[in-house]
Amino acid sequence: MTDYPAAHTVEDFRANLAAVRTRIDAAARAADRDPSDVRLLPVSKTVEADRLRNAVAAGCDWLGENKVQEAKRKHGELADTGVKWAVIGHLQTNKAKDVAAIADEFQALDSMRVAEALDRRLTMVERTLDVYVQVNTSGEESKFGLAPDELPAFLAQVVGFETLRVQGLMTLAVNSPDEEQVRGCFRLLRELRDRVRDTDPDLIGAGELSMGMSGDYPLAIAEGSTCVRVGQAIFGARATPDSHYWPAG
Repeated sequence: MTDYPAAHTVEDFRANLAAVRTRIDAAARAADRDPSDVRLLPVSKTVEADRLRNAVAAGCDWLGENKVQEAKRKHGELADTGVKWAVIGHLQTNKAKDVAAIADEFQALDSMRVAEALDRRLTMVERTLDVYVQVNTSGEESKFGLAPDELPAFLAQVVGFETLRVQGLMTLAVNSPDEEQVRGCFRLLRELRDRVRDTDPDLIGAGELSMGMSGDYPLAIAEGSTCVRVGQAIFGARATPDSHYWPAG
């Protein structure tokens, strides 16, 4: 288990952000990529507003949350900071109203029911929303996301919603010490993106790839990630298990 000391002060957060960014840059250069092509999305689940204020002061201009209710509460508590919010966890349709109201980005679009619910709510508030389509690249039943072979037809339907702007794809890799297994999940997402780009690039927007978390983001960058979702390496280890935030599919 990697030791992730908790950050509390602005200086703590600056140090952790710099350390993560250094690893991102090194992984990108090792893959002959431009480090500036990899976005760091700090994931702030379980971290309370007082610490998040210090994180924002240290340079976090985006924060990612898995649970909509937690994102909604923190959005209100930190409204004066101007920080932007990405919802990155599975969405139940009855929470679409809140995502439409507060999110600047939604990274877990995985069903037409959710797309339709978001479209209705976004239309009501006259907003558009950047979205990533979640794909289950590991084949695990415990993971949310579309099956890879469902992706082309799904994208062809989603393009019909004017409120939803598809920016790319998102995945969670298998949780395994086998690096090749982990990389295989990331490689599959990149290949899926590339196929869509070749056949109908208008369906994939910017073609971003959101993949990689605290334990595996260097591997994700090696396979083409353009957005890494990093929580514990910035904020510190969580007492709450991942299963609370990534429930069974």
